[in-house]
Amino acid sequence: MQPKTRGSRHSLGVYIAVPFCRSKCTYCNFASGVYPARDHVRYVDRLIEDLTTVPGWATQMGVEFPRSVDTVYLGGGTPTLLAPELIRKLFGALREEFDLDPGAEITVECAPGQLADATLHALAEAGVNRVSLGVQSFVDREARETGRLHSRATVFDDLRRLRAAGIDNLNVDLIAGLPGQTFASWDESLDVLTGSGVPHASVYMLEVDEDSRLGREMLQGGTRYHAGLVPSDDAIARMYESAIERLADAGIKQYEISNFARPGYQSRHNLRYWERRPYLGLGLDASSALPAGDSHVLRSKTTDDLTAYLDGSEPPETAWLSPDRQHEEAWFLGLRLNAGVDTAALEEEFGRERVRPALDVAHRLAADGLVLFEGSCVRLSARGRLLSNEVFQEFLGLETEVSGRV
Repeated sequence: MQPKTRGSRHSLGVYIAVPFCRSKCTYCNFASGVYPARDHVRYVDRLIEDLTTVPGWATQMGVEFPRSVDTVYLGGGTPTLLAPELIRKLFGALREEFDLDPGAEITVECAPGQLADATLHALAEAGVNRVSLGVQSFVDREARETGRLHSRATVFDDLRRLRAAGIDNLNVDLIAGLPGQTFASWDESLDVLTGSGVPHASVYMLEVDEDSRLGREMLQGGTRYHAGLVPSDDAIARMYESAIERLADAGIKQYEISNFARPGYQSRHNLRYWERRPYLGLGLDASSALPAGDSHVLRSKTTDDLTAYLDGSEPPETAWLSPDRQHEEAWFLGLRLNAGVDTAALEEEFGRERVRPALDVAHRLAADGLVLFEGSCVRLSARGRLLSNEVFQEFLGLETEVSGRV
């Protein structure tokens, strides 16, 4: 069953976006890019300004704002491109403004080959205890053709150095569906991954959308960025399914659609999102979700324009999530987890009348083989995971039709 952690509002997760890259990968659709180093200093100063002013903003907005932080996540981009003194300055401000739990999980994303010794020292000094490496492929040709700057040997050198620094809670990202990828090369990446000893892995199926150069080229039927060599949807699905099986055999079991871990190594920060616990997002294109005392949740999102963020010309977009909207999110976020959705807990939180239409949908999806019922728990089937976006769509808008709420 899904853990009943929604009611725990006594701690906060902090996500800090660092949008700087050494090169832009062809498949990337994030708000990140190659910017001059002088922007790094301005950006960290802006982050620190947000850290000092956000408690007042939260009070003004009337939301609950825990000062105790038990997870921190620096994502990107490539946060390790920040100079060591900027890393120290940022973490110093974070600890000054918040009560960082002694056992907090502190994660930093890193592109292999872009972790200088001085930077690694600054991370360890700051208390970073988890690092996520954006490997994407252990086949050097595949990595190179998507704009990655590392080799397999580089990755293993970084893993060695991180472990020597006392950081052994390590994640490796892989992408199924890269241009030129074959079943043989995918198996090779999985072999190397399972042999690396990392306790966590994230496996993503290639997204095709207009927000990445590769996606735009594929949608337009072009050949740049090796777009014509991207495997078929069916092949990508089979690669994903093989990853689930291979990783499980190695003791790295799936706990969320894209995430796999050895026991005790699930990403505590990412679990916050799927379990709908409070989090604060700082930096470019970052989202927050903070509860209010009237059963609503405030969702905010910062601009994705770096110039506008640096000069503070665009305040965050905000929206209040009603209980109806939160109930929808409880389904499509909870179903991402292999543990699924505990319908008894939802009825306790939202009331039986609000949950009933969604249960009707779940029974229809079960008849189609997309979800499974296990007592009061509903979870995706293996087929449902492959069609998860279509499944999630079924739970949107139900309350508007039934009760007229928005």
